[in-house]
Amino acid sequence: MDNDATGTAGAGLKLTERTIPIPKSVSAEAQAALAMERPASPAFPPTGDVAGWKQVIAQMNGGMAAAMRDPIMALPVTSHLETIAGVPVYAAEPPDIPAGNRDKAMVYFHGGGLVLLGGECVEFFARMEAMSTRCRVYAVDYRNPPDHPYPAAIDDCIAVYRALLENYSPSQLIISGASGGGNLAAAVPLKMRDQGVPMPAAIGLWTPEVDLTESGDTFRTNEDIDVVLKRGLPAMNALYANGADLAHPYLSPLFGDFTKGWAPTFIQTGTRDVFLSNSVRIHRKLRNADIVAELHVGEAMPHGGFGNAPEDHEIRLEFLKFLAKHAGWAAP
Repeated sequence: MDNDATGTAGAGLKLTERTIPIPKSVSAEAQAALAMERPASPAFPPTGDVAGWKQVIAQMNGGMAAAMRDPIMALPVTSHLETIAGVPVYAAEPPDIPAGNRDKAMVYFHGGGLVLLGGECVEFFARMEAMSTRCRVYAVDYRNPPDHPYPAAIDDCIAVYRALLENYSPSQLIISGASGGGNLAAAVPLKMRDQGVPMPAAIGLWTPEVDLTESGDTFRTNEDIDVVLKRGLPAMNALYANGADLAHPYLSPLFGDFTKGWAPTFIQTGTRDVFLSNSVRIHRKLRNADIVAELHVGEAMPHGGFGNAPEDHEIRLEFLKFLAKHAGWAAP
């Protein structure tokens, strides 16, 4: 195997072919999730093939929406589409918001590699977050490539956050995001801080893609072991960046300077997550800057979690405890 991560050409470990078993160390629900058959991902077209990308995006968005629609719309959550600062945003509320959360809200950035899962899927994510976090959620339907590459998504998210400051204080808002949305949940506060915009009370990074250069160890060690995201997303990263330097902190917030101020941060990942290194490295970066940060790693958990296993609920509970401790939210 040619692994040049050490900087030494040709150096690395040669692995024998082997079967990675489903571990007995996780719940029955988690074992079932790991054993589930997954549809093959379509091949991504060349970066310049706009029509090809639009076809892939429509296919993947449609498939995800069809799978999510019935169970998510059945949740006892109210949701609607509104426009904030010229950006479409899905607002959602659970049936019962604890008293301590009624004056607070989450600004949520959805996953999808910064390219996928816009539109209808954003409402589904808003509803799930509202139900699990027991708060009002504003899920930003930010613009995506190929028509709207970087920095359109960041600009949309900042515009929404700044508009919400007309009705909320920074201490009443948190920012959270998953996967590609986890990239934005770190990049947006970095750019806002540099612009003099106040930080939210807390930040949630769920299996975040905070390094678009994909230089971390687990992009290799967890390749094909992660049953959700089998490998990195260099084609999508290149489409999003549109020629900009992938190592720039607004593209790869892992390389940002957190010593200039940052909010308490909750980070989630799993031992089988391709993005495990992202989470480990940004946790260390934050702690080295003396920022409050918690890293929660699920046993055998792939990218995005198991779905609805006890382990997923445990980590969600930890997030609620984190918000209660560091952002003044209602205790779980």
